Amino acid sequence: MLEVVALGGLGEFGMNMLALTWGETTIVVDAGVMFPDPELLGVDRIIPDLTYLQQKGRVAALVLTHGHEDHIGAVPHVLSLVEGPVYGTPLTLAMLEPKLEEHGIDGRELIAVKPHDRVTVGPFEIEFIRVTHSIPDCVALAIHTPAGIIVHTGDFKIDQTPLDGQHFDIHRFAQLGDQGVLALFADSTNIDRRGFTGSEREVIDAFEEIFTSAPGKLIVAAFASSIYRMQILVDLAAQFDRKVAFIGRGMMRNSEIAQRLGYLRIPAGIQIRDSQVGDHPAQDVLCLSTGTQGEPMSALSRIAINDHRHVKVGPDDTVVLSARSIPGNEKAIGRVINHLAHRGADVIYEGIKHVHVSGHGSEEELKLMLSLVKPRFFIPVHGEYRQLSQHGRIAARVFEGRDPKPEIILTENGDLLHFDVDGARIAGKAPVGRILIDDTRTGEVGDEVLRDRRHLAEDGLVVPVVAINKQTGMLEGVPDIITRGFVMENSQALLADAARLLADVVEQASLEERTDQGLIKEKLRVELRRFFRKRSGRRPFVLPVIMEI
Repeated sequence: MLEVVALGGLGEFGMNMLALTWGETTIVVDAGVMFPDPELLGVDRIIPDLTYLQQKGRVAALVLTHGHEDHIGAVPHVLSLVEGPVYGTPLTLAMLEPKLEEHGIDGRELIAVKPHDRVTVGPFEIEFIRVTHSIPDCVALAIHTPAGIIVHTGDFKIDQTPLDGQHFDIHRFAQLGDQGVLALFADSTNIDRRGFTGSEREVIDAFEEIFTSAPGKLIVAAFASSIYRMQILVDLAAQFDRKVAFIGRGMMRNSEIAQRLGYLRIPAGIQIRDSQVGDHPAQDVLCLSTGTQGEPMSALSRIAINDHRHVKVGPDDTVVLSARSIPGNEKAIGRVINHLAHRGADVIYEGIKHVHVSGHGSEEELKLMLSLVKPRFFIPVHGEYRQLSQHGRIAARVFEGRDPKPEIILTENGDLLHFDVDGARIAGKAPVGRILIDDTRTGEVGDEVLRDRRHLAEDGLVVPVVAINKQTGMLEGVPDIITRGFVMENSQALLADAARLLADVVEQASLEERTDQGLIKEKLRVELRRFFRKRSGRRPFVLPVIMEI
C-alpha cells in the first residue's frame, strides 16, 4: 500500500511538502517555508510541523523540484530527519547550500540531477522531467512505485519560448499518460486565471519602452530568484549602454550563483559594485534590487527612505516593481511607493505597465496537463482551498466522456491518502500544523511567546517595582509603577491608586508570603491586573519586580 500525505501546501500558498511511504521507505518531495502575516509579531518564517516524519523514523531521501523558498526554505529544519541524500538540479542545490552553511550543516550528500535522469530509493524510482517556471532548472517528478506512477508537477507553466531554450517536456508527459498514471498531483496556483500565462519574454516590450524613456537612474526591484528577469534586464542594459549593479544580499548572492553555473550571462565590463553606483552618471546605471514586497530591511525600502549607503534616488530616476504583490503585503508596498514618490521618482508597477509575468500556468495550461497525463486519480495541490476546488471542477469538465472516468480527490494538509488494489481513499489524518521560526533567537516560537507579544502590542506593559525589607518583610518606601504603551485618561491618579493598592497587598500578606519572591510577585500581578481591568477595561502585561533590601 502506498501512503501519500501533504504536510503543507494545501489550503495555503507556500510551505509545500509531500511525503510518500511504501513499507519502511519514506521519501519527501520539497520542504518549503511560508512568510508570516504582519500579526505574527517577530516571526520570520513558518515551516510545516514535522511530527509525522518523526513518527515514520528516518526519511530515505529528500527530492526538490526547484529553488524557490516555498519549496526549499525549510530544508535545514528537515535534514536532521533525513538519512539519505538530497536530490535536486544544480541551480536548486546551489541555492540551498548557503542556507545549510547559515545553519552550520555540512557533510550532507547533495546529488545533482538533470531532466531524464532516474534515481532509485528503495521501492521508488524517481524520474525528473523538464518543466518551465519563473526560475531556471525546474523539474516535475514521475515517481514509479509498486502501486503505479505518481506524477508531481512541481510549479510550472508551459513557456513555448523559454529564454534559455530549455523547453517544457510535453512529449514525456504524453508518454506517461499513454503508459498509465495512477495519480497526478498538479499545481493549482493560477487556476482562476483564464487562458495561458505569458512567456517570460513578454515583459521585454514594456522594459524596452522604460529604458528608452528613463532620463536618470533606473532601479528595478524583483524577486532575488528571478534569474530570467535578471537576464532580460542585463541584455537591455547592454543594448542601452547602462552599467548594472546588483543591490541587496539576496540579489548579489543569486546573481553570483547563476553566473557561476552559466544561467546568467553578463557581458564583460557591464557589471559594477553597489559602491560604484555614485561614480557613474545616473542615466548610465541600472540597479537590480530586492524589496518588491515592501520588506522593511530590504534594499528598496532603504533606498526609498534615503537610508542606503550607496544608492540614492532623485527626481529624474525611475523605479520599477517587477513582481506581483503577495496578498497581505499591499500596505507595506504602498508605503515604499509613497516614499519613492516623495523623492520625486517615477514609480512603475504591474497595472501601469506589463512589467511582470507569472511563473504559474493558467487555466488552459492546467487543462492541457490533465489531458496529457490522463491519471486514474487527480489530486490538486499548491493553493488555497478555493483554487484546489476550482481545479477539481475544471478537471471534471476535462474528464467528461472519459471511460473509465478519472476520480478527483480534494485533500487537505494531513489527509492520509492510501492507494491499493481497491483504488484510493482518505484513510485518516496525520498530525500537521505550523512551526513559527524567529531567526534572531534560537529558532522556534511557542504559542505563549506569540500570545505575549500580541498582548504587549495591544495593551502595553506595566512594571510595578516594590522594595521589601529582607529581614522584616515590610515595605520600604512607596511602590513605583513604570508603564510602556499603556495610555489612560487621568493616568497619574490611576497610578497613584495602583501604588496604594500594592502597599495594601504587601501589608496584608503574611510574613511567609512577603519573604517568598515567587508568591508575592504572583499576588501583586493578579491584584494589579484585576485593578486595571476594573478601572480601565484594559489588560496590560504586568511584570512585577521585587527588590529585597
